[in-house]
Amino acid sequence: MKKTIRVGSGLIDLSSPKIMGIINLTPDSFYDGGTSSNVDDALRKAEQMLEEGADWLDIGAQSTRPKAEQIGAEAEWNRLEGPLSAIAKRFPEAILSIDTYHSAVAEKAISAGGHIINDISGGTLDAQMFETAGRLKVPYILMHIQGTPETMQENPEYDNVVVDVTRDLATKCDELIAHGVDDILIDPGFGFGKTNAHNYALLQNLEHLKAIGHPILIGLSRKSMIWKTLGCSAGEALNGTTALNMTALMHGASVLRVHDVKPAVEVRTLWQQLQNSDRRS
Repeated sequence: MKKTIRVGSGLIDLSSPKIMGIINLTPDSFYDGGTSSNVDDALRKAEQMLEEGADWLDIGAQSTRPKAEQIGAEAEWNRLEGPLSAIAKRFPEAILSIDTYHSAVAEKAISAGGHIINDISGGTLDAQMFETAGRLKVPYILMHIQGTPETMQENPEYDNVVVDVTRDLATKCDELIAHGVDDILIDPGFGFGKTNAHNYALLQNLEHLKAIGHPILIGLSRKSMIWKTLGCSAGEALNGTTALNMTALMHGASVLRVHDVKPAVEVRTLWQQLQNSDRRS
């Protein structure tokens, strides 16, 4: 499996897992909506996450929770432009991922200081996205989704979720490469057109995704697959998130996308200790 990606003029080694901190600029995200909706709040969140050890920051201005209203590319960019520019200026060494499925937003964001495109639609909601990523020569996070954010959780069905998701991601990786995208990360898309059973089957079988040959990004943080299973709320789901993040690392994840950076960094440290102990024994 590929263990490096190029960001700008630098090469990033993913043999040591990376922690991606989530900065939501939206008022309606499922967990932290409204907490980073202006420039000052976004800067404070970025500073905190970087101080806690985040390797990357993922900045999004469009909620993609189930049944979220889609606001369009122009409104998304208006919400994203100020905070993104401020974060890029204040923290020039930070690696910034742009959470968008609009190619026009992705192109403007990369010009404004972004480094990575994180597309929850896997190219299904904008036919120009793959071409844009290839032309910009930036890493692209390919996520699997069934349906759209408005419809994805109505009645998701698969013949075999592990096989179907793996096949879909592998096919789209070939398409991306044909469009000139050199660096791809794959994301099984927990909660995006999946039942709880689908989510846990994918997590238990991440090794199947490793066979595609690209690093795996995992976004489990405080999702309903955790809090519904535990009978709690998203606000009470940090402990469950931590447990499943360790599971993801043990099954081969290269990037953890999280709301809570410090606990994820601690998980990575403990995972690394386990790897070191195994090599010394």
